[in-house]
Amino acid sequence: MSEPLQQLRVAAAPISWGVCEVPGWGHVLEAPTVLSEMTALGLTATEFGPPGYLPTDPGELRELLGPFGIAAIGGFLALPLHTAPAAALTAARRSAALFAAAGAEVLVLAAATGLDGYDSRPALGDHEWRTLIDTAATIRDIAAEHGLRAVLHPHVGTHIETEAEVERFLADSDLDICLDTGHLLIGGTDPVALAARHAHRIGHIHLKDVRNALAAEISGGRMEYSHAVRRGLYAPLGEGDVDIESLVRCMRAAGYRGWYVIEQDTALAPGDTADGPSRDAERSLRYLAGIGAGESARI
Repeated sequence: MSEPLQQLRVAAAPISWGVCEVPGWGHVLEAPTVLSEMTALGLTATEFGPPGYLPTDPGELRELLGPFGIAAIGGFLALPLHTAPAAALTAARRSAALFAAAGAEVLVLAAATGLDGYDSRPALGDHEWRTLIDTAATIRDIAAEHGLRAVLHPHVGTHIETEAEVERFLADSDLDICLDTGHLLIGGTDPVALAARHAHRIGHIHLKDVRNALAAEISGGRMEYSHAVRRGLYAPLGEGDVDIESLVRCMRAAGYRGWYVIEQDTALAPGDTADGPSRDAERSLRYLAGIGAGESARI
C-alpha cells in the first residue's frame, strides 16, 4: 500500500510572490508579508529566495521565521560556473554556511551566464563546459561539508536549459538535478518523460504549470522570458499545460520522498499586494490536495 499523496512534503518559494534575484524584476514585498501569506495557506516550509532577502545572520533568521512556524529548506543560487570559479566557490560557501545554520537540506544551483536576467545566453565552448562541470562538483563537495545536498537546476536563460544540455549534464556530472516542470518544458523537455528516464537522478522538485502558447513565444525567440512571466506564463497548478499529476505519480512510484516546492514565478508592479499570488498558491495547493484525495481512494 503506497503513502497517500496528501503526505507530500510541500514547500513554498518567495518567487511565487514576485521576489526574484534579477535586478528590476518587479516590486518586492517585505519578507514578513510573504511569510505571513505562506502561514495563512498552511505552508510550513520555504526556500530562502534571493541572497539577502532573508537575514544572513542565523540568529536573526531564526527570530524572523520562528513566529510564522516556517522552516527554511534551502534555496536557489545562480552562479556563473563556467568562468572565474573562485568567485562562484566563495558565494557557494557563504550560502551553504547560512543554509546549514538554518537547518536546511538542499542547495539548488543554476549555471548562470553572468549576464543580468534570463533573457539571453551566449554559447559555451568545450573548455567552458568542462569548467562548469568541475565547478559544480566542487560546490557539491562544499554543500556536503555543511550537511547539504547540491542539485543542479536546468533553467531558462542559463547554460543548462535545453533537453540536450540536461542530458549532457547528467552524463558528465554525478550531481542530481532539480526537476522544475516549468523551466524544463520551456526549454524543450517533457518533464514527465525526463522523470521516467532519470527518476534516480532527481533530488528536488519545483512545481510550475505553464501556458504552452507563451512558452512557444519564448522558445521561438519572439518574446523574452521576463515579459512572458508578466503576461501570465505560469498558471496555478492544474490550469496550464504541464501534466503535474502524472509527474507526481511517477516520482512517487519511483520512491521520491523529497520536497515539492510550489514555485510559480511572478512579477509584481508597484502597488501590487500579495493577494493575487496568494490566490494562485491556494489554487495550486487545492489541486495537489485533489491528487491526494484521488490516490487515497485507490489504496
